[in-house]
Formats: sequence, structure tokens, C-alpha cells
Amino acid sequence: MSASEFASTFFLAVVAILLFCRLVSWLLGKVGQPAVVGEMIAGVLLGPSLLGLLLPGVEGLLFPDALRPVLNVAGQIGLVGLMFQAGHEFVANRPPKAGRTAGFVSAAGIVTPLVLGIGITLAANGSVNIFKPGVSPTVAALFVGVALAITAFPMLARIISERGLSGTRFGSIALACGAIDDVVAWILLAGVLAMASGHTAPLLVAVIGVVVFGVLMATVARRLLAWTMGSPKLTAEVRLLVTVAVLFAGAAYTGEIGLYSVFGAFCVGMAMPRTPASEKVVSTIGPVIRIVFVPLFFTYSGLNTKFGLFTDPALLIFAAVCVTVAILGKFGGCWAAARALGEPGPVASRIAALMNARGLMQLIALNVGLSAGIVNSELFTVLVLVALITTTMTTPVLSWLDRVDARRGTPLAEPVPVA
Repeated sequence: MSASEFASTFFLAVVAILLFCRLVSWLLGKVGQPAVVGEMIAGVLLGPSLLGLLLPGVEGLLFPDALRPVLNVAGQIGLVGLMFQAGHEFVANRPPKAGRTAGFVSAAGIVTPLVLGIGITLAANGSVNIFKPGVSPTVAALFVGVALAITAFPMLARIISERGLSGTRFGSIALACGAIDDVVAWILLAGVLAMASGHTAPLLVAVIGVVVFGVLMATVARRLLAWTMGSPKLTAEVRLLVTVAVLFAGAAYTGEIGLYSVFGAFCVGMAMPRTPASEKVVSTIGPVIRIVFVPLFFTYSGLNTKFGLFTDPALLIFAAVCVTVAILGKFGGCWAAARALGEPGPVASRIAALMNARGLMQLIALNVGLSAGIVNSELFTVLVLVALITTTMTTPVLSWLDRVDARRGTPLAEPVPVA
């Protein structure tokens, strides 16, 4: 395939992805699902689970193997931009006196599904084909545990934003918990990758790298962005250029230290000042990222998902157990922790419902595990199903909680003060 033919194939694939994702998002929007859930499901439908099953020739034409790395890179641009916006919004909506609550809830939401995930995976050893040859069952079990412990922070941020929950206590605490969850989960994932490779260097690099990156963000990046946004001599184009350069540099750094590029993007978003000039830059980046690039990542993940594997009864049972454990571990753990700290029931329930969404970040972790040779097709597909179900249920659960509290006359505006 020549360079011009490859470019034409890429553009055709992008057109198909964008139109199909918008169609599915529109249809699911009729039943109250946010657009991001529709995009995630559309990505799976464009893969071998549906399009490849019904029209394998069309799938091969639209998404040849040579095109997949390009879709992956384009999808990463979407994730970086989305996390940059999430970090910027997080700073604006941090709840006062919520540090203890966020830390405790996050810890419960990590430990509970982590332990349960490890347990069910080790119990399945020898009964289900989820272990890749040459990979220790312990490593596979740890990977499953980490995957179940993840919260999809970008997904959570979009659900909160689209439902207008950014100014609520439970929305702000959930954002804080989600950020903590994913940083810890990615450090744990670095440890799993280190175990799989037989070296401790990746874990040490990640831990030390985070400290160095935090210092750079708090000093160099913050001052550079503040000067750029505040200087009257710079044009809007120059401000956009500097912001994108810092954003991609941060993403590249955290990608190199093993924490994935999205965390660098989130930190740059937090370092971005809140001025009229910076708001203009953020609003300029947002639409293109959200509409064009994010759907490409969902499609790339969908191309690696094969729901046809569920014809194996043992794998189907394991998938059902994984979904159950994921919900009980994350929702139950976060709810119990929030209640123990004095949060009222309606607030605790909504924090738990938001934290239970795993979609985007779990898909990212699965792709990392797949490329590292830890995950086989069966385990990848099982965990994609977990991501789909736990994310899709978030909006209906929130709506149901709203209806229940409305009937009871339960207020949400009076949170219990916490330190």
C-alpha cells in the first residue's frame, strides 16, 4: 500500500468511525446515556464483535492491520486532550475539606476490588482459558485485580460535566477519588509490568518520575503557563501553541516513566491558570478533541475485542463473576467508606455510582497489558465487558437515585462537614 493509498484508507476509516459513533451516541442519548458511553459501545460494534462477524470484508477494508497503530496514536491525542480538560476543571471544582474523605474512599475503592479480583482469578486457574502461556498466574491475577480497581477518570469527568454535577459535593469528591484511584492503579500496574518482565526498574522509574514531574509542574510549567496566559504581547495562536507544547511534553514524560500519557495531561490541566485567555485556549482545544480524536481510541480498543469468545461456557461464567465482583468491590467499598466518614446516604450512593465507572481507563490498561504480552484475547474481552457494563450502568443508577430521593424528599444540598 502506497503512502497516498494509506492516507485515503485512514481518512475513510475516520469518516466511518465519526459518523457511526455519533449515530450510536444519538440513539443511546434517547435513553439517557451520555455521549461518551455511546462512543465506547460504537467502538466495540465496529470491531470483530459485530461488524467483523456480519461483514468481515467491510471490516478488513475499513480497518486493515497496518492502520491500527495509526488509530492508536490518534486516539492517544484524544485521551491527552480530554484529560487536560479534566485536570483544568478539577481545580475549579475541588471541594473544601474533602481531602480525608477522598483519600479514604479512594483507598477502599482500590483495595476491595483489587483483593477480590486477585482471588477470583487465582481460583479460575486451570478451569478457564484466561492465562497466556509463559505468564505466571500470579501476574495475571494481579493484572485483573488492578484492572478492576481502576476508575475511568476521564469517563467519570465527562459524565459529571454532561449531567451538570461539577458543582455538587458528590461530583467533586468523585473527581478527587477518581484521580487518586487512577494514579495509584497505574503505579500498581507498573509493578505488575515489572513482575512480568522480571525487573524492578520500571516501578522505581515510575515512583521517582512522579516526584520529579510534580516538582516540575508546580514550578516551571505553572509559571510558564501563567506568563503565557497573562502576557498582553502574545497572540491567541501563540498561547495555544505554548499550551499544546507543554501538554504534549508532559504527556510524553509520564508515558516514558510508565504512568501513561494521560496523567501528564491531567497535571498540565491542573497547572493551567484560570484566566479569560486560558479559558479561551481550553475551549478551543475541547471540541476537536472530543468530537474527532476520542472516538478513534474507542474503535482501536473495539478492534481487539471479540465477544464471540463467550461461546465457551467457562469463560462466560468467569465474565459474570468478574462483573459481579467489580460492582460489589468498587461500588460497595466506596459507599461503605463514604458512609463511615459521615457522608449522608444520597451523597455516598452517588460517589459509589460514579466511582464504579471503569470504561476509558480500564480500556487503556487492557491495551497496555495486551501489548506487554500479559493478556490473551479471552481475558481482554472479559475485562472489556466489565468496562462496558460498569460504565453503562452509571447514568441509569444516578437517575434512579434521583427519583428515589425525590420521592423521599431527601436533600442533597446539606453535606456533612468532613476534614
